[in-house]
Amino acid sequence: MMKLLVGLGNPGKEYARNRHNIGFMVLEEIAKAYNFTPWRSRFKGETSEGLIDGQKCLLLKPQTFMNLSGEAVQVASSFYKIDLDDIIVFHDEIDLPPAKIKIKTDGGNAGHNGLKSISQHVGNAYVRVRMGVGRPIQKSQVANFVLKDFSKDDADWLEDALRSHSRHAGLLVSDRHSDFIKMISDDLSAYAPKKTKKPKAENKTIQKPQSPEGVVVKKEKHRSRNKDKSDTKTAEPQQADKTDKSALSAALDKWLNKGDEK
Repeated sequence: MMKLLVGLGNPGKEYARNRHNIGFMVLEEIAKAYNFTPWRSRFKGETSEGLIDGQKCLLLKPQTFMNLSGEAVQVASSFYKIDLDDIIVFHDEIDLPPAKIKIKTDGGNAGHNGLKSISQHVGNAYVRVRMGVGRPIQKSQVANFVLKDFSKDDADWLEDALRSHSRHAGLLVSDRHSDFIKMISDDLSAYAPKKTKKPKAENKTIQKPQSPEGVVVKKEKHRSRNKDKSDTKTAEPQQADKTDKSALSAALDKWLNKGDEK
């Protein structure tokens, strides 16, 4: 069983250091690190063969230009009868920050013309190693961005990333994708974007809303009504006391007068 490792890019010295050619770069690093055979032209591309941790691999750099990469992949995979899940494609990914990688099998191509071509020629269920290169601010600048060379600021993380991908390639070709990602992420952790902590929310004292003036007035009116009622209640017994005393006095006078008549 053979693994087909495809690196995407454009042929020619003028494109050699473009962001779009990071797939070519990583294959060249792997070929050098594992003493693969010299590059030779066939299958509409350049190929090199060798072993990675005992796994036989064919490296392929399509020379058809990016938009027709699928032609070379189809010819090579058909010749060696390589299954789709044994095809691994390295490509630039503008939706990931520099030095960040992800692995994806199947799914969409996110507008990448090289991936579109491969999917059209051999199907969609192959492994993609998405190598982050960052993206421009303006969407309209994407084409110019990927077709330009890496900047001087990219030099450190780029070289470390290429070496890391090569160093841990044995994990990738043995289908240990999670381990492959972890090892590379550890190697490149110094270049990972720093997470900014969100400021803690201040404990604000919630003040109870003051009662509107109208409510206060109503309460005062309510109190004055209660006061009037209480005054009325207390006045009634006092009036009753006065009435009782007058009646008693009149009865007493009447009894005394009766005594005088006798």
